Amino acid sequence: MSKKASRPSWDEYFMNIAALVSGRSTCIRRHVGAVLVRDKRIITTGYNGVPAKIKHCLDVGCLRDEQGVPSGERHELCRGLHAEQNAIIQAAISGVSVEGATVYCTNMPCSICSKMLINIGASAILYKEGYSDPLSSDLLTEAGIPFQQID
Repeated sequence: MSKKASRPSWDEYFMNIAALVSGRSTCIRRHVGAVLVRDKRIITTGYNGVPAKIKHCLDVGCLRDEQGVPSGERHELCRGLHAEQNAIIQAAISGVSVEGATVYCTNMPCSICSKMLINIGASAILYKEGYSDPLSSDLLTEAGIPFQQID
């Protein structure tokens, strides 16, 4: 008699992929991965890091650390892009619509990323860890986009 293998749920599956994607991050402070999914199919992925042709923070240091900027504040003082931003950009480069996507992210999106996810018409946001940006949840709630922390 053979044992049945335990299969992850769809949410676990896509969140595990987001965690794997985060491994490509070049951020010194936090490794974040995002996966945009529609109809149980991956549309695009992204991780946090600097734009193409820019030296990685791993190589040149962290501007935010040097200036003592706390997490969740002064997003403009960062050389990098967030995982959600990179996922949207990758879709744009490929000419693929992300409208209506479910977003799986290793961290709760910040307010800037939340505004972008609202404008792409994200259907839901599932995340593993919180993020210190209360405006994000206010914006998502007002826009009617469900968001939920999952294990």
